Amino acid sequence: MTEYVGIVIVSHSLDIARGAADMVRQMVGEEVPLAWCGGNADGGLGTDVAAIKAAIETVYGPAGVAILVDLGGAETNSEMAIELLEESWRDRVLICNAPIVEGAVMAAVEASGGAALEDVRATAEELSP
Repeated sequence: MTEYVGIVIVSHSLDIARGAADMVRQMVGEEVPLAWCGGNADGGLGTDVAAIKAAIETVYGPAGVAILVDLGGAETNSEMAIELLEESWRDRVLICNAPIVEGAVMAAVEASGGAALEDVRATAEELSP
């Protein structure tokens, strides 16, 4: 059984996170572990460290997790969430510097082929200017 890199989508908007995840599922299918979170704890725009951590934990496995973020605050809060993980997990969770929708789709496509975490990140980041 192949272990796939998990994908986490983090957006300031719940609708954007959900939509990007829906797009990944429609294009890649169900085999790649996928989680998403968006908005702050009050339901407004923003991100929530606890929700990000929970999303990571949902998809974490031996192959690791690639996180796609939309804005700087999502990246900062994702970094904080990683710091709250078990120490042995932290090196297996990477934030991709890539557009959230295109990056998530490309990362999931790469992961679905059984690629390693660094390769998943590199594929997503090829889309960055």
